[in-house]
Amino acid sequence: MDVKGQINKIVEEISKNPNIKEEFEKEPVKVIEKVIGIDLPDDVVMKIIDGVKAKITIDGVSKAADALKGMFR
Repeated sequence: MDVKGQINKIVEEISKNPNIKEEFEKEPVKVIEKVIGIDLPDDVVMKIIDGVKAKITIDGVSKAADALKGMFR
């Protein structure tokens, strides 16, 4: 399984749908298995959860930095 690809797929889905983001914050395992469409071993799910959370955080910081750059131009 391509864990990185699955992380990107889930982040994309969360970005498009605020309801899924809210659900992910409450029940990440359920959302991941719903988006991917299969039941995964716990260790794989935890890696994906960590990756999604990290990517969401990095993307959020990047967007905030871009907004700040725009303010000082």
